[in-house]
Amino acid sequence: MTSPVLELRSVDKSFGPIDVLHDISLKMNEGEVLCLLGDNGAGKSTLIKTLCGVHKPTRGSILMDGAEVTFSTPREAQDKGIATVHQFGGTFPLMSIGRSFFVGVEPTKGWGPFKIYDRKKANKIAVEAVQNFGITRVDDGDRLIGGLSGGERQSLAIARAVHFGARVLILDEPTAALGVKQAAHVLRIVNEAKRRGLAVIFITHQVMHAMAVGDHFAVLIRGAIAADFRKGERTREEITDLMAGGETMADLERQIEGYADA
Repeated sequence: MTSPVLELRSVDKSFGPIDVLHDISLKMNEGEVLCLLGDNGAGKSTLIKTLCGVHKPTRGSILMDGAEVTFSTPREAQDKGIATVHQFGGTFPLMSIGRSFFVGVEPTKGWGPFKIYDRKKANKIAVEAVQNFGITRVDDGDRLIGGLSGGERQSLAIARAVHFGARVLILDEPTAALGVKQAAHVLRIVNEAKRRGLAVIFITHQVMHAMAVGDHFAVLIRGAIAADFRKGERTREEITDLMAGGETMADLERQIEGYADA
């Protein structure tokens, strides 16, 4: 049996006396979507930053392909194949599609001190990469990012991550600010990334979107895993209730009834 591409074992994260993450253990496999669900303040952002090298775990370990890894910077995590896409893809509205696709690693032509940015090559590769994900409306690499829809920006960022060898794709609330049509398009892109064998971590508080693409689900409440289950094991109502603390409230109500009966 192959090892998970990415695994967390009993990960805690504290900032001084404040504990933010508590005993997080999760496994992410190739070709699967792990949906990380939780309300605001559940600890999702801290967990993302721990996975992508912004924070180091206070306790516990992170493994890739069964071997323990340590990330001192986000760059080290990227070099290992962990790519994070934030809302609107972290793209630059005043840059062209081709330039944004290759920002920091621009292709060049020429020799020595006469090297210049190869705009034609960058545009060709960027447009092909995006169209391979089904974004056929994007056909000009000189087009400004600011003219793309939110869903198209997300798709561009995902295509860029895949092009540069991402194995784990972390999507931070990719549909939160999108309309129904754009959100549906991003969900199709997530399924395409899964089909290509990536391990996708889909962070969201929208249960409907999670259930549309997820294979594995984890609900985070106050920095701890409140539930860890596979597709089909919980209904939408049960997941929503759990995210809202419904199970905790139900336990409390049962305790109160027990005291009343006594």
